[in-house]
Amino acid sequence: MPILQVAVVSESKNIAVSDLTQVSAALQKQIMRDFAPIWGVQATVDPFASLEDVPLGYWPIIIQDNVKDLAVGSVHRDDQGQPFALVEFDTEWSLTTSHECLEMLADPFGSRLIAGPSLKKGQSRVEYLVEVCDPCESRRFAYTVNGVTVSDFYTPAFFDPVKAPGVRYSFTGAIAAPRHVLADGYISWHYPVTNDWWQRLFFGKKRFRNLGPLTQRRGSLRSAIDAVTVDPEMREKLPKNDARLAPFRDARGSANESSVARAKSLRKLIESLKDAPRKTMDYA
Repeated sequence: MPILQVAVVSESKNIAVSDLTQVSAALQKQIMRDFAPIWGVQATVDPFASLEDVPLGYWPIIIQDNVKDLAVGSVHRDDQGQPFALVEFDTEWSLTTSHECLEMLADPFGSRLIAGPSLKKGQSRVEYLVEVCDPCESRRFAYTVNGVTVSDFYTPAFFDPVKAPGVRYSFTGAIAAPRHVLADGYISWHYPVTNDWWQRLFFGKKRFRNLGPLTQRRGSLRSAIDAVTVDPEMREKLPKNDARLAPFRDARGSANESSVARAKSLRKLIESLKDAPRKTMDYA
C-alpha cells in the first residue's frame, strides 16, 4: 500500500513554528493510531516553513489568515488534478486542519460515492458522498491528541443499512447509528431518479435541503458541495478565552506542562553527562 504524504504549511502571521510542528505531530499520531486502522490509509504529515519548501508528491494543507469566503476553505485539486486544502486561521485551526486532512485521505479526489438507503422518505437507494468528518464536525464532538484538538470522523460502518449492537460508527462513538447527523453537521447524497443532490442538515434544527443537479460545478463533487454549504458554527470566530474552548485549552495546557517538565529533566541529564569525568584507557 502506498504511503501518502501530507504537508502542513502556515502562511499565517499568527502561527508560531512550535505550534505548527505540534499540530503536525498530533495529526500524524491521529492518522497512524486512529484513522489508518479503520480506513486502511497510511500517510505521513510534515510541517514546512513555506509552500516553496514542499517537495513534489506531497499534498499540501495551507493555513492563511484571511480566506474571505469560508466555502473556499476545503479540499480542492490543482492544475494537475492533485488534492490540496485551504484552511482559514482562527482559534480552532487545528480542528479544521484535522478535518480537511482526514477527508483528503479518505477521498483524495472528492468524488467517492457509497450507495445506501436514503434518509428521506419516498426516495429509494441513493449515493452518499464520502465526507468522513461532516456529520460530526462540531467542536463539541472533537477530541485531543497530545493536547491538540482534532476532528472526530465516521467509520465505514456509517453506511451500513441498519444499526447493529457493538458497532462503532465514529471514532469517538458520538455517532450512534448509520447515517446519523449530529448537531452542526450534515450529510450529502445524490438521488439518481431525479439527478438531484440532497442534504440532511442539523444547523439549529434538522431539515432536508434539495441542492438540485450539480451540472454547473467546477472541480470535485466535494468542492461543489462545500461551496454551497457553510456551517454557521464555522462562521464563529471564538476568542481564545471563550468558555466553549476551555476543555481544549486545559488539555493543551496540561500537555505543554508535561512536555516542559520532560524537557527540563532531559536538559539536566544532558548537562550531567557533559560534566561527568571521562575514563581514560591505558593502551600501553
